[in-house]
Amino acid sequence: MKFLTGFFIGLQFFTAVPIPRELPMDSKYLGKAVQAFPLLGLFQGIIYAVLLYLLIEFTPFSHLAVAFFLWLVTILLTGGIHLDGWIDASDAYFSYGSKEKRLEIMKDPRTGAFGVLSVIVLLSCRLFFIFEITETTQLLTYILIAAIPFFSKSVMGVLLVKVPPAKKEGLAAMFQQAVSPKLVSIYPVFIILFAALVVVLNEKMIGVVILFLAAVGCYLLCRRNALNWFGGITGDVLGASVEGTEVLLWMTLWLSHYFAMD
Repeated sequence: MKFLTGFFIGLQFFTAVPIPRELPMDSKYLGKAVQAFPLLGLFQGIIYAVLLYLLIEFTPFSHLAVAFFLWLVTILLTGGIHLDGWIDASDAYFSYGSKEKRLEIMKDPRTGAFGVLSVIVLLSCRLFFIFEITETTQLLTYILIAAIPFFSKSVMGVLLVKVPPAKKEGLAAMFQQAVSPKLVSIYPVFIILFAALVVVLNEKMIGVVILFLAAVGCYLLCRRNALNWFGGITGDVLGASVEGTEVLLWMTLWLSHYFAMD
């Protein structure tokens, strides 16, 4: 029951799905929310995969229209919460100021030119990758699309546990006070179960392995950048990490169709 409550806390904080009741916010439930991050991502990914299947199989829309609708849902389902972090972190990074100056910029409610440009590039890349992927869909494609937010939310959870906070207040600090390293020890179990499902469906493991390795690379990159650029993590840095990881995983899936899924 606590785990389910934690899952709903994740839905409430990180998606636009309405949760019509007040949820407890004490540490034991926030810890369960962190444990449920991969399943929260899988929930999002299943929605993406099912939507793509329905649009391709049961509508007369072109591949471009299908890609646009899926791209739009990737934004609407999260309510733009991670995009906000991407914009703020981009404004802070491109200021080329000190770590303290960058943290100050991220607290500024105004959006700068660098934040606008960076989000345009991010969303344009995602639309391009989705469009080309929709032209060559197969069963494994749908599975790997579901895996993209599954892995990106896993990266977010590990960052929350492994990287110190850059400041003592905010969303990231609130979650971090409730977690311990052992909480994410369940993540490998989720990954193994997901891989087993792929095997049961008689699909190639290579695609899942490639995405997993790409996610590990994204974690290492996000960890290094968070420490070097901001002195640790904040809610905005975590949001930027999720968006950056997802676009790199979309790119990985796009490349896989050329080199690993023929």
